[in-house]
Amino acid sequence: MLSSRMLHTILRNAADAGAAEILRFFQGSFEIHNKEGVNNLVTEADHAAEKAILQVIKKAYPDHQILAEESGALEQCSEYKWIIDPIDGTINFAQGIPLNCVSIAVEWKGSIILGAVYNPHLREFFFAEKGKGATLNDKPIQVSKKTTTLKSCLVTGFPYTYINENNGPIEVFERFVRKGVPVRRLGSAAIDLCWVACGRFDGFFEQKLEPWDSAAGYLIVEEAGGKVTGFRGEAFSVYQHKLIATNGLIHDEMVEVINGRKKL
Repeated sequence: MLSSRMLHTILRNAADAGAAEILRFFQGSFEIHNKEGVNNLVTEADHAAEKAILQVIKKAYPDHQILAEESGALEQCSEYKWIIDPIDGTINFAQGIPLNCVSIAVEWKGSIILGAVYNPHLREFFFAEKGKGATLNDKPIQVSKKTTTLKSCLVTGFPYTYINENNGPIEVFERFVRKGVPVRRLGSAAIDLCWVACGRFDGFFEQKLEPWDSAAGYLIVEEAGGKVTGFRGEAFSVYQHKLIATNGLIHDEMVEVINGRKKL
């Protein structure tokens, strides 16, 4: 296994490089295009940030695998994979809303071992190393201590194209808000996960995430003492779409409510 200190340094440098591009373009003029689906945007800044991130990683580790939102997968003969979202919260970015971030995770032999989420607008750098805890700007963080969902503050997101299935995002959302549970929607899953990790939210759920959305934040939540699973409470993989992340204390109840097996 490679030196964790070296990996950490390259991860930080890559996140800084992506963040510099975010700040360079933010609230300026840039090209905006639409990907598949409604309001699924990609901007000139997304491509610039991803290019800057990849330059840092490839210079240090040219043989590593890459999975990046905009450029896709680079498969190579390596046990390491970098999972990259150059701007998580692109619509926020395009609207001039400072809730967007760089999200980068390092996977080794199928396990996420390092994760970084950096919102340069708020100057908040979240980091976690597997088995070594999570930090915000180098200070340790922990999840909240709330024990009941009814008294919790939650956060969620909605897919750009609504999934036509039972127990869909609006149906689940309604179960909480009709009981007076505050449910926020920030527009960045990576930030949502990090804000669970540092105790600002008690739980997060979403039904259509990609690996680059969740990989870094997932590790940060778990290393902050939280719990992350699929919607049925099963072990989570960053390659599945549905996710529940909580402080751990409300997790089982959240799973039951989300699956319609319990009412608040």
